[in-house]
Amino acid sequence: MATTGFLKGIENKVRGAVKRAVINHHRRGDTVLFSDTTLRDGEQMPGATLEPHEKVRIAQALEAAGVHSLDAGFPASSQADIEAIRLMIGVIKGPVLTALCRTVRGDIDAAEEALSDNPRHKRGVSLFCGTSPLHREHKLRKEQPEVLELITDTVGYASGKFDIVAFSPEDASRTEPDFLVECYKVAIDAGATTIGFPDTVGVMTPEKVYDIIRHIQDNVPNIDRALLAVHFHNDLGLAVANTLAGVQAGANVIQCTINGIGERAGNASLEEVAMALHLNQEQYGVKMNIDTTKLFELTQLVAELTGIGLSPMKPVGGDNIFATEAGIHQDGLLKNPDTYLPYRPEEIGARGIRLVLGRHSGRRAVAHRLHELGVELSDEQVLGVLDGIKEVPKGVSIDDDLLVQLAGRVTAPPAS
Repeated sequence: MATTGFLKGIENKVRGAVKRAVINHHRRGDTVLFSDTTLRDGEQMPGATLEPHEKVRIAQALEAAGVHSLDAGFPASSQADIEAIRLMIGVIKGPVLTALCRTVRGDIDAAEEALSDNPRHKRGVSLFCGTSPLHREHKLRKEQPEVLELITDTVGYASGKFDIVAFSPEDASRTEPDFLVECYKVAIDAGATTIGFPDTVGVMTPEKVYDIIRHIQDNVPNIDRALLAVHFHNDLGLAVANTLAGVQAGANVIQCTINGIGERAGNASLEEVAMALHLNQEQYGVKMNIDTTKLFELTQLVAELTGIGLSPMKPVGGDNIFATEAGIHQDGLLKNPDTYLPYRPEEIGARGIRLVLGRHSGRRAVAHRLHELGVELSDEQVLGVLDGIKEVPKGVSIDDDLLVQLAGRVTAPPAS
């Protein structure tokens, strides 16, 4: 019995040393980690329900894209979430699989059961507890000391079962900064390896984000023992900008969803954050392990499986991002695609540029498409086709058949 206890103590010391080494590695490194919550927070969007096998498909695509961890579900809330998590085990081998828990021991037990067959270093829990005055008074009905006691108890309980334990103070953006610091301190002391800053109702601005993340970095005395994650909602349309501000302020982990899906106005869009970092490496000074060539496919897959369509103007995934009808832009794109594109389609794994013919098109785009169709016209005849396009009624698409018809009209011999 004494030998068993001694060996257990050695095992715990080794495990603790490994955890500290991993945390130090990520804190010292210049790579920001992407934690995707499409399968949990994203699915909370009305109408976006996913079946377990559909979650596995998305998880596989996220793994291929290089995400570090997957917020795989909320086991205590649904048998379907447990089933989905179990289906991922043995299939998803790269990312860490995490489960959401309230600061309730039963939730942690449910997460342990759901994730039990995954390797210990590839499973974790994310605990949340309301900390703002609104949440303390109206939701928890607890005073500050009681909330701190609850955090200490449940994070400590979770750290006995999991090596990877995240704690997030729900409604952090409306929590008193000094109390927020105290929540983080007790969570880390209890065993949290990641602390999160969630802007639960999406009220932050980039300037405020930078200030509060720096405040956390400067005032949580044991911050060196945990990673810092940020999680922003999009109620003011600032979730991506706020996430980037968090990165600039030193956040190690960023939590996002594909297509920005989620409750109310949604979450920070993973593909938008990834491309912003990819195109502005000199500004943010961080690396990432996201394969941007997988992003377009991911946006389409999530839209298909959730049934939540994309705006044509949606960055990265929208139908129109590589399409133009304007003659000046079409001319420039034909001469050099970089004249009117922030990045080439192949950088996100998308199809090529699409020159849409319509009333705003120019001669060069019309001639280019006719040439692709094997129709060669003089400049004067192309202008005639362009005049015909401008006479087409609103709402009628200029497809190839109609274009060839219009070309036929300008090349037909005059009636005798």
